[in-house]
Amino acid sequence: MSKLHILITGGKGMLGRTLQRVLAEHRITVADLPDWDITDAAVFDAQLATVTPDVVIHCAAMTAVDKCESDVDLAYKLNAVGSGNVAASCHRHGIRLIAISTDYVFGGELDRPYHEFDVAGGAHTIYGLSKFAGEELIRRHCPNHLICRISWLYGPGGPSFVHTMLKLADGTRPQLKVVNDQIGNPTSTWAVAEHLAIFLQHPELVGTFHLTCEGEATWFEFAQEIFRNAGVTQEVIPCTTDEYPRPAPRPHNSRLEKRMLRLCALPPMPDWHDALKEFFARGI
Repeated sequence: MSKLHILITGGKGMLGRTLQRVLAEHRITVADLPDWDITDAAVFDAQLATVTPDVVIHCAAMTAVDKCESDVDLAYKLNAVGSGNVAASCHRHGIRLIAISTDYVFGGELDRPYHEFDVAGGAHTIYGLSKFAGEELIRRHCPNHLICRISWLYGPGGPSFVHTMLKLADGTRPQLKVVNDQIGNPTSTWAVAEHLAIFLQHPELVGTFHLTCEGEATWFEFAQEIFRNAGVTQEVIPCTTDEYPRPAPRPHNSRLEKRMLRLCALPPMPDWHDALKEFFARGI
């Protein structure tokens, strides 16, 4: 495919850094603080008009789930208003928008994976509510968009659950308690970035896609697989969510079905075991 000019908001973050590596054949502009501020609509619009990328991949967000509960205005300013600013500016300048969202837009009560046609918006956290508000503003202001929901993300350099587990397994803790009643799809930034590269080859695609790895696990099962791949001996004990109360309630079901990938005859996401193995092989 021809070389594209891609602007990545939040490009210094974990997914943004992986995207820079996967999309290295293209021209990349990293848009991140302090030089770029998605909450300043006028300044962002002027900068975008000057840079004129072909595609914006919108990764910038407030993802500190517990902090969102204590700073509600900032969460909505970044995740909702900021996303609306990016969407409106992209539409104004004829730029395709690929935006990253989250499983937290769902309430997590279903006994099956959520697919793209399930009604979102039933979140129980400020993070989830603000991200869903951002999704809605993107749909309203930029018809030429893809919204890609991800969850349980880890990638080179972190921060992530993988890095936290390896840090805790430093030999000073005989046992680690890990939650075993939340279930989701552990997902590598490599897998997400490589599928976003596929989307760049399909400018005709619009709508919402789920981009988590195939297969499912609890955090406890995920931790066990992390230590196995890392060659680390660490005893892990399953526990309940109630044993670790947090300011923001975590969804018990974070599983996402990749129905749109299947319906559009696109390659499936890799199994999470394979993706984790590849992550360790590439370097954490």
